[in-house]
Amino acid sequence: MQLYNTLSAEERAQLIDEAGKERLTLSFYAYAKIEDPKKFRDELFIAWNALDALGRIYVAHEGINAQMSVPADQFDAFRDTLEAYDFMKGIRLNVAVEQDNHSFLKLTVKVRNKIVADGLSDDTFDVTNKGIHLKAKEFNTLLEDPNTIVVDFRNHYESEVGHFEGAITPDVENFRESLPVINEQLQDFKEDKNLLMYCTGGIRCEKASAYFKHQGFKNVYQLEGGIIEYTRQIKEEGIESKFIGKNFVFDHRLGERITDDIISQCHQCGKPCDNHTNCANDACHLLFIQCDECKAAMENCCSVECLEITHLPWEEQVKLRKGKEVGNKIFRKGKSESLKFKKSGNLTDAPLAKAVTKDIRRKITVKKVLIGKAEHYYPKSQVAQFLVENNGLSVGNKVLISGPTTGDQEITITDLYVNGNAAQTAMPGDQITFQLPFRTRLSDKLYKIIPPSENA
Repeated sequence: MQLYNTLSAEERAQLIDEAGKERLTLSFYAYAKIEDPKKFRDELFIAWNALDALGRIYVAHEGINAQMSVPADQFDAFRDTLEAYDFMKGIRLNVAVEQDNHSFLKLTVKVRNKIVADGLSDDTFDVTNKGIHLKAKEFNTLLEDPNTIVVDFRNHYESEVGHFEGAITPDVENFRESLPVINEQLQDFKEDKNLLMYCTGGIRCEKASAYFKHQGFKNVYQLEGGIIEYTRQIKEEGIESKFIGKNFVFDHRLGERITDDIISQCHQCGKPCDNHTNCANDACHLLFIQCDECKAAMENCCSVECLEITHLPWEEQVKLRKGKEVGNKIFRKGKSESLKFKKSGNLTDAPLAKAVTKDIRRKITVKKVLIGKAEHYYPKSQVAQFLVENNGLSVGNKVLISGPTTGDQEITITDLYVNGNAAQTAMPGDQITFQLPFRTRLSDKLYKIIPPSENA
């Protein structure tokens, strides 16, 4: 009986592409008393693995917290797996605003001490004595009340790209840090102010609202379903969005656009931008904001130092990481002296630019034809292998390598090996290899970029 994921992200992405089915990205949570989290965890994995459901799920004695990707044609069957438990009957599923078939590429269900790390001792207060839940229209109304203080219970890297107008946006790394910081900041407003709180999907506010009521705050409110449900409601009901910018999400997309306002900057050049990148250096993986131009010039790296490391032979990169707490063990959240234009804490509501969707921008600026797909990557020599399926390819051609994990990477072919021999041109059926400064995945596609002169 399979109880753990056995496929790599690359293998899973390839299966998703081959299946050709639409998937839904969604999230949900529930606080409940679970006597045997391990047994509960195993039951969920067996049921969801059979449906090809993927995601990152935490279960604990206090409940469940899940972000998932589910085949659209299995949605009803998936809901049935939840309805099998009394505490999840009729549970709200927050379906993502923007869909991506590759939002999750593994099914990971973990047993934790808590479903959200809050640093609180739940025995010291009544966690069920929560704040008043507000729908989008009610939230907007209270937001406009001059007697209201609105607080963002997310982290600095989330609020930087998008937040509600006038919100307090604490400069914190995690939810655990935010509670005492906000409590101290609002001590003078316990009696006479409306404390209005929000987060991504609502789970952090469930615990935070009870905590602040215990701390003596009289008028505590929370956004029901968080930003995700708020967005669904304003779109369905034609309500004005008081949230500006992009909502950070914890899957491959790293964000979904709520309004076309860009309120943040590329951390490297200062250009208006709200697209997050994970540094390509395996010893770093810093999460930061990077525009397309810096992404191409810096090859997905946060600094010149990291860029230089990614160009070293694989053995040297491994040697540099030896004995250190490296990127695959920690997930650093955008705090580095290399990031000259990083902003957090007291953030602006004023848009710096208007967004153009990535797909539209690429259609306008890049004309390309499919050449083939990745077959292998040799990390020690940083060589990628592709099978040419369509058209031809020559030394000097500019190519785009694109995939759910790799992203979009452009390079120029300077050396080409065809079927094991140095050559200038490759044709359909040929197996080609060439050097790359980044690794590829089996799900990656190889495109030849058509020069503007050939587009006319």
